[in-house]
Formats: sequence, structure tokens, C-alpha cells
Amino acid sequence: MCPQLIAQHVATWKEGDEKWAYHEDAASHIGTHKVSLDPYRLQSRMILALIKEFLPAQLQKVEKASIDEVFIDLSAQIHSILLQRFPELSYPPPYDDPTEKLPLPPISALDWQADALVDLDDAEAETDDPDWDDVAILIGSEIVRDIRAEIRRKIGYTCSAGIASNKMLSKLGSGHKKPNQQTVIRNRAVQHFLSDMKVTKIRNLGGKLGEQVTSVFETDAIKELLAIPVEQMKAKLGEDTGIWLYNTIRGVDTSEVNARTQIKSMLSAKSFRPVINSMDQAIRWLRIFAADIFSRLVEEGVLENKRRPKTINLHHRHGGQTRSRQNAIPQGKVLDETALFELAKTS
Repeated sequence: MCPQLIAQHVATWKEGDEKWAYHEDAASHIGTHKVSLDPYRLQSRMILALIKEFLPAQLQKVEKASIDEVFIDLSAQIHSILLQRFPELSYPPPYDDPTEKLPLPPISALDWQADALVDLDDAEAETDDPDWDDVAILIGSEIVRDIRAEIRRKIGYTCSAGIASNKMLSKLGSGHKKPNQQTVIRNRAVQHFLSDMKVTKIRNLGGKLGEQVTSVFETDAIKELLAIPVEQMKAKLGEDTGIWLYNTIRGVDTSEVNARTQIKSMLSAKSFRPVINSMDQAIRWLRIFAADIFSRLVEEGVLENKRRPKTINLHHRHGGQTRSRQNAIPQGKVLDETALFELAKTS
């Protein structure tokens, strides 16, 4: 189809080298190469820093979920913008009655611009019955649109996004329309959005739990699972899991955006085919693993003494058996690639 196409393999660590690089022959020599994610980690750090720089310091809550994904809790920022745009929201309730309903939004048709907007069951609902939740989500979509534009302008990347009232829905929304689009799921559009979806598409249901749910209830369609009573789900899956599933397929997710998520361990590994059969070869690979881990420690702030690992573990699996050794990393001494490599050698 494309005779002039030059397909480039991702960057790799090559046996015997001390730095990853782009090797033209990597695909045909994968036995002596190990994929390096460092180029992606570098860009990921740049994007995350740009997002944090763009948002108000005192109002932001950003959670790095993976190398190419973040959750952003915009609640505080949206609240401050709502009060600026609609000062009436800051007035005390009449007659000091906190149960008094909010005044209706002074607008009906909202300007969603180029967003992929999930349909409502009732197409006229937004005009007939304006909702403050919709206004809040609209402001969130404006902020996210500006963030995406800033990333594109400064470092050239396009991003997809999902704007919703919780993490689970926003995650589904971010993958709904790609590339370079954002999907908005208003609270009253949640059921419409989820109804045609498979349960295995939902976060935490893509693996064994999703398979169990599909097997137990003989369907993976959310539309069919909605008809199953919560008591039946609890009986089949256990109290906690049953309640969680019942709520999840209805778009309920109470997990918070955690701005302080820190990884507890790092792994650098490779399956060798054919197997390693000499100490010299093993030592060369240990050097690569140590360099790989150290580059990630730099990302975690080891050079600024923000975080420092306490132990190093070496695992060797052969013929179904795994052997492990552990070494303490001396505190108070300089930690660099060489130090990690020496520790790995003596483990």
C-alpha cells in the first residue's frame, strides 16, 4: 500500500550500550534489544507540567493516571467561575431557608462549540429545563478546551478529553471520539451514554472481574445488566462488589482525583529468547536495567532528594521457578546509575 513508507521501531536499549537510542534494526534483533519508554516519559512530564502551569495553583487537582493520561478535578475552579458569572448564586437563601431551591439559570441554550455532546433522552430538555449542572459542565469543557489548545500551541500534541461529573465517566468520554476531540457527558445524558455500551469498557471491568460479570449474568451489555436487581448482584458477586457494579453501570463513581499519587515500586524486565547463558551477558543486561530504573528515579525526584528508594530486588525466572534476591540501598550516599548497577551485581 505504501512502498515508500519507512517504519521506525520505538527507541530501545541495546545489549552492551549504556543509553537508549533509535536503532533501525531493532525489530529484527529484539533478542538483544529492550524497548525504552524514556522518550514518552519525557513528553509526558512536559505535558503534565504544562497542565499544572495553566491551571490556578490554589485550585488545581491533577492526577497522573498513566504515561499518557491525567484526571483533572475542576470543581473548585468551576465554582469560582460560576460565582463570578452568576453573582446571584452567592446570595443567601431567602428567609434563611437552606432548602430553598436555587434560582434557575438565566440562560437556556448553552454554547457547547465543537464538543462531541452526548445526546439527552429528551432533546428539548436543555431548553425547557436549564440546569446548573449543565452550566458547570459547560465551564469545565471551556477550561479543558483551553488546556488542549495550549498543549497543541506550545508542544504540538493533540489530546482527546472527556468532561463529566466523575472519573469513570470522563475516562469513557475521553476515548469516545478520537483523535483531538472532547466528549461532554451531562448528568442527564449518562444513561443514554452507557446504555449501548459493553460493561467491559468500564474502568476496572476490563479484566477478570468483567469476565466474571459476563459469565455470571450471561451478558456484557449494560442495557441488560440494568434490569438485574441489586440483591441478585450482591448474591452472585458478594456484598461490596455487587453494590459497586450496580452503581457503576448507572454512572455512579465516588473515587476522588488524587493529586498526590506516588508509585510504590518500579520494574525493568525482559524475557530472553534464547535464554541468557553467560555471566558477561547477564552483567550487560543488569547495566541496562539499572540505567532504565535510574532514569525513572530522576522523574520521581531522586536528584532533588524528594524521594529515594530503600531496596533493590533482583528476580530471575527460569523453567517455572523464580529466584529472588534483595539488597538495601544505603541511605546518605550518592545514588546514580553506577551505584544501582553495583548493587544489582552483588544481589
